[in-house]
Amino acid sequence: QVQLVESGGGLVQAGGSLRLSCAASGRTFSNVKMGWFRQAPGKDRLFVAGISRSGGSTVYADSVKGRFTIFRDNAKNTVYLQMNSLKPEDTAVYYCAADALRASVPTMPANPDYWGQGTQVTVSS
Repeated sequence: QVQLVESGGGLVQAGGSLRLSCAASGRTFSNVKMGWFRQAPGKDRLFVAGISRSGGSTVYADSVKGRFTIFRDNAKNTVYLQMNSLKPEDTAVYYCAADALRASVPTMPANPDYWGQGTQVTVSS
């Protein structure tokens, strides 16, 4: 089992930045790949970014490439999502996720093994 707790969401103006954190406990953190998803009101939950278990490989959705950065600190059992140049369309609940299958590959499945509870990000225009 892996327990995931997100933090760092909030309200920010367009063009601003936020850093989300996801603290993991339970299963050995360095054995799982991690990812971020988001869900806007009335829409499906979508993949945002993924990172391999070592942190050496990452992958991003086209909509956030060049603006968001995912990274992890295995010593702190934490994964981060640095979000820059935020846009109103980035407004969503952001979820941290973990998956153990093929953990050296950063691509996340649509339904990972573990989910956090989510943190709200609101970008005002």
